[in-house]
Amino acid sequence: MYPDHRPRRLRTTPAMRRLVAETTTTPRNLVLPMFVAEGLSDPRPIASLPGVVQHTQDTLVRAAHDAVAAGVGGLMLFGVPAHRDAAGSGAVDPDGVLNRALGALRSEFGDDTVLMADTCLDEFTDHGHCGVLSRDANGRERIDNDLTVQRYVDTALAQAEAGAHVVSPSGMMDGQVGAIRAALDAANFRHTSILAYSAKYASALYGPFREAVGSTLIGDRKTYQQDPANIREALRETRLDLGEGADMVMVKPAMLYLDVLREVAAESTVPVAAYQVSGEYAMISAAAVNGWIDRDAVILESLTSIRRAGADIVLTYWAAEAAAMLR
Repeated sequence: MYPDHRPRRLRTTPAMRRLVAETTTTPRNLVLPMFVAEGLSDPRPIASLPGVVQHTQDTLVRAAHDAVAAGVGGLMLFGVPAHRDAAGSGAVDPDGVLNRALGALRSEFGDDTVLMADTCLDEFTDHGHCGVLSRDANGRERIDNDLTVQRYVDTALAQAEAGAHVVSPSGMMDGQVGAIRAALDAANFRHTSILAYSAKYASALYGPFREAVGSTLIGDRKTYQQDPANIREALRETRLDLGEGADMVMVKPAMLYLDVLREVAAESTVPVAAYQVSGEYAMISAAAVNGWIDRDAVILESLTSIRRAGADIVLTYWAAEAAAMLR
């Protein structure tokens, strides 16, 4: 006990603190989500995500070069089509905005970075849901799980063909990982990985993202995304995804769900990702603009908290900027 025990000895200098740090964040731990939109001649700023834009294909490639040069571990692509329909047909179209962008980036970078694709329909459906709508026996309109899974299979195959190293089913449909794994293997895409959104919550923090993709959603996604009150459900979903062949698992959002992230990391036998979502980015950005916080310090602290809770990979809109800070 004091005075013999003085923990402050290990905090005396920056070099000492660096030496004994228990958690580190490096550029390779970070993945940059990027938006590419159809029909743009110039990048379009996203008002609720200061500093983030909808890219043209050309500016996407240039921004990707900057991120890769900064050392980020990978890029996650989202597409914003000019036209949408009830089935989300643009997601499977080889000439769709997302698949064209994947092809351009794979041609540009080859295997020098990891290209991830959002394997979902919400950006491509005119109703804004992550799946196909149908009516049940009582005439109520619902997301049809099994029809949606088949659309995810077709989407994943199109993304793998376009050049994605990783497909990322994010719609929270039952059985999506196993169906995609079987289809990829049958089509000789055995080396294409699956990042499963195993714990994706029906969070109130997705608002800026919906602006970023021009979402047309009316209502909510509570019948397929998880209830923020639940953690055992997240662990059950994680176990199911692991059993179906997930190569990585995801917790989304990150910062308000660090307890979930810790439990998933303890449970998982594969790398664990966490998504620092648009609302988290927007809140920190707004507080910094008002002078209430030290922006750069809070960015790095937030990323450290996510890593400390157990994330091997952090998806963040600050990935390239943070990577430059961390080098």
